[in-house]
Amino acid sequence: MKILFVAPEVVPFVRTGGLADVAGALPRAIGKIGHDIRVFMPRYKCVDANQDFPLKIYFFESKHFKSRGELYRLNGKDYPDNYEAFLGFCRGVLPLIEEIGWKPDIIHCNDWQTGPVCLYARSLQRTAIVYSVHNMANQGYFPDKEIENFAQVGIENAHVINTVSETYAKEIQTKEYGCGLEGLLKERTQDIYGILNGLDLDVWNPTTDKRIVKHYNRMTVSLKTLNKTNLQKALGLPVEAGIPLIGLISRLDAQKGFDILAEVITEILQLNCQVVVLGTGDPHYQDLLEEMKEKYPARIGLKLGFDDTLAHKIYAGSDIFLMPSKFEPCGQGQLISFKYGTIPLVRKTGGLADTVHIGVDGFVFEKYSSAALLAAVKEAIEAYKNKAAWAKLQQKVMSYDYSWHNSATRYISLYMKALAKIGIGVM
Repeated sequence: MKILFVAPEVVPFVRTGGLADVAGALPRAIGKIGHDIRVFMPRYKCVDANQDFPLKIYFFESKHFKSRGELYRLNGKDYPDNYEAFLGFCRGVLPLIEEIGWKPDIIHCNDWQTGPVCLYARSLQRTAIVYSVHNMANQGYFPDKEIENFAQVGIENAHVINTVSETYAKEIQTKEYGCGLEGLLKERTQDIYGILNGLDLDVWNPTTDKRIVKHYNRMTVSLKTLNKTNLQKALGLPVEAGIPLIGLISRLDAQKGFDILAEVITEILQLNCQVVVLGTGDPHYQDLLEEMKEKYPARIGLKLGFDDTLAHKIYAGSDIFLMPSKFEPCGQGQLISFKYGTIPLVRKTGGLADTVHIGVDGFVFEKYSSAALLAAVKEAIEAYKNKAAWAKLQQKVMSYDYSWHNSATRYISLYMKALAKIGIGVM
């Protein structure tokens, strides 16, 4: 198959979130299987087009993008020319196809910035359109413009629609998660699919990770304690191997569960555990965490901001990984924690519900409340006391395969479904 993958951000060129990780890894995995896949993205001011990338990539240049220091927002506010910038990007797809003389079987669009491509590409014969929703809350809404809602145009015109987990595919068809488009999504329910994101094992792998002090695998998981000691020292915590260390790497906002965590953080820190937090976000939660650090210096380690090396150390050194999200389309933290033998504690939503299961491979709470969160934390701390059972659980989750190859295989099946929609069979 010939596939054009259209995305507003792609690793290693530029990144604001998980979409860029997907756009960097998924095309590579599909290409390794043997398909001709190419990538199209905007060329922002910060993009170095000479970075190593194993696929053909085309950059869309315009005055709107070349002057931007950031991608979509500056100082917390959307760029005033976002409409013109991304509409121009979307309109650039068909001229690109004509210029390079390469007609794709599939055009795969990602998130609101690419929504209008699904409309324009309808003019192509024998080309199927896939639209991926990475976060329904981001829609590209421009009142009083010719196209008011970019995401809506994508959903209306794509042959198939997918989200980044099966549960999220169902959730966005409800009022709670549909963000105003649940009616349209319900109408298209037969065309909506969910495929979990994969994990880049070249980056997230405790057997080769250069950012951790001791490599280990599922058969030598006991060596993980050396990384725990290193993490405790790095964040100024007492070195205590016998108590559970709970890791949390997140944007600090209500969507990620910080509203309910804030209500019980004092009670958690009074339990027999340590907590380490890496992240940045809402000043209210930053101030609260700094207050907790001052009050409980032996119980909480804190780094406000982003630190890639520390993130690796937290996955490798923690015993439990906390994700109390209000909603989570896919989630990558729980997949990384599995690989590092760190047991996830999550709320049952989106991709977290699809990957972490009560009594099987982690700790789960369903009701979005501080009481439910606290109960799950207590359960995990109690379970940690049985060291033999805990080690077996670690070995179990470390054997899971969430590689991008598996996700890519499912996307290829999705592409075939899209082609079937326009009456084309693929051998």
